[in-house]
Amino acid sequence: MTDQAPAAPTESPDIPGKPTSASRTTLSHIMTHGDTNLLGTVHGGVIMKLVDDAAGAVAGRHSGGPAVTASMDEMAFLEPVRVGDLVHVKAQVNWTGRTSMEVGVRVLAERWNESTPPTQVGSAYLVFAAVDADGKPRRVPPVIPETERDERRYQEAQIRRSHRLARRRAIMELREKRAAEGFED
Repeated sequence: MTDQAPAAPTESPDIPGKPTSASRTTLSHIMTHGDTNLLGTVHGGVIMKLVDDAAGAVAGRHSGGPAVTASMDEMAFLEPVRVGDLVHVKAQVNWTGRTSMEVGVRVLAERWNESTPPTQVGSAYLVFAAVDADGKPRRVPPVIPETERDERRYQEAQIRRSHRLARRRAIMELREKRAAEGFED
């Protein structure tokens, strides 16, 4: 590992903003026996992959190119998902920074053979970084909230971002303190 600073984002002229709806998407998938865990319900990792897939599509659409998962926050499993459930993963960009985006995801499930409304079974927030062909950070368009709900999500995303940054700072300070005291991690 070197002591060099991270590469600066690829410079580009001002990028026009994009409305929330421009990249919003839904990914649907029917759950089968191959998706189950030892309890006979759908494995959480299967749901997490669908969440990451949908969020990645949204991030790529919004940024106009490749984007990589930087972190996943607050993955909440609210209800078990069963074999035969039709799972809908709804994702949208909630907030954008210079080179990163927070994508909010809601996971809904409904029985494939019933006409009952879907139930929310999970949610997550992921941060994606836009990258160029060399894997270097690149600028992303600002997101333009279109509704009161979009505006609320934007504001909540700013709070989550400040918490992520504060947590990272606190951890780094603790590690530096422990290293100064002679502890090795």
